[in-house]
Amino acid sequence: MNVDDLEWQARVYGGIPPLTADLLVELGHLDLVVKAADERGEWFCARAAVRELCAAGDHERAWSVIEPFAATGWEPAAKVAADVLFQLGRTADALALVRPNEPVKEGREWRDYALMLERAGRLDEAIDVLAPHLQGWWMQSTLVEMTEGKDRDERVLELLTPLAEGARKAKAEGKWTHPGQQALDLQAQVLERAGRADEAIKNLATDVAEHRYFVQNTIGFYAGLLARQGRVEALHELATGDHATVALEQYVKVLDDAGREEEAETVLREIIEATDHSGHRSTLVRLLARHGRIDDAVEVGRPTFEYYDCGNHLDWAIDLLVEDGRPEQALALLDECSSEYVKEHPHSVRSSRLTLLANLGRYQEAITEAAAVPPEEYNRDVMLASLLEEAGRADEALAVLRTSAAPDGRRALTEFLLRQGRPTEAIASLPSISAQHEAWEARRRTELEADPWADNQLGT
Repeated sequence: MNVDDLEWQARVYGGIPPLTADLLVELGHLDLVVKAADERGEWFCARAAVRELCAAGDHERAWSVIEPFAATGWEPAAKVAADVLFQLGRTADALALVRPNEPVKEGREWRDYALMLERAGRLDEAIDVLAPHLQGWWMQSTLVEMTEGKDRDERVLELLTPLAEGARKAKAEGKWTHPGQQALDLQAQVLERAGRADEAIKNLATDVAEHRYFVQNTIGFYAGLLARQGRVEALHELATGDHATVALEQYVKVLDDAGREEEAETVLREIIEATDHSGHRSTLVRLLARHGRIDDAVEVGRPTFEYYDCGNHLDWAIDLLVEDGRPEQALALLDECSSEYVKEHPHSVRSSRLTLLANLGRYQEAITEAAAVPPEEYNRDVMLASLLEEAGRADEALAVLRTSAAPDGRRALTEFLLRQGRPTEAIASLPSISAQHEAWEARRRTELEADPWADNQLGT
């Protein structure tokens, strides 16, 4: 076990991936998961085993699982190990494990230490730990989250307000970024929970009116604040003006929750007619679907099914029809796609089509189509094996996965063996962590040689 292999597992979900480790635990194979963590250095197995053992109250065994991982000094393992120590009542040891050694490169290490202090009931110390490291949004957010309901809002505001004011000043001076740009939202959040919602609304109203904000999230938070405080008229003004792209969905939700569905639909249709904004179509699709108007939802989405940035509209329509018991209509919808769209999205169209055929019980047709796809095509072997398995042809599915050269084929084989009740064989089907890591690096080098600009997001 070494840090390089652990970081590789975490980065690309190498080894036994988290969903597979969780599935092993769910199927009652905890001992095998513990063994894989111990003998193979499987990080996700260790994490799943610790979670299950702690839930069962067996913290001593959980510690024995995580201790070798924490001994490497790898930060994620130390964090999990500290949590186990805390549950064992070894608070001092837990704090020592996550306390950063100066100097540290990233503030998140202080974040973990502060959160452990807070768990230990030492909140003021935790705030003091975070205070020098509040230049990053994540640390600011942690400060707000860990103090909620703890009667420290004034102290938090003392820390956040200078950041927020600095951001407002920077924006007024024409700057494009500032460490406190997210503090505008966080300041308002703390004011709201402290019972000072009017002040929060006044601040953000001015920020919006004078363009003293950096990110659209501020508009979204302001819309949510107005919704929570029942400021419907102000929300209407925000949602139907220049900020409709961000605020309209909140306004529609407020109307819908108040039983004003028709009014919400009218507002949306008027804005769609005026702007044809795909995001507003998405909001209307969801509104109609929530009220069981599936055909109307499909028709609203139809004009954008083939937009380059709206492929999910087609997927939504297919899912809505399937959930409504109409897979035949969903398949017909898919078959209406233009040849250009199919050419540009071959994998998603093929996957949807084969899934729909299987849903209709037309397994042989789906299997024939999947088998005709070149083996090197993305997800071909996994899809073919899945169809064979669903059709009751498990032996043929196993043969496809055993001979697959696809990067995701081995992982699919492991999950297949699990579903077939063969957990020991499933784990044994995966090479060691070091072997997988070496193979991944070799594929990465090959791809880089072929295309130095490739975005390498390889699996195992």
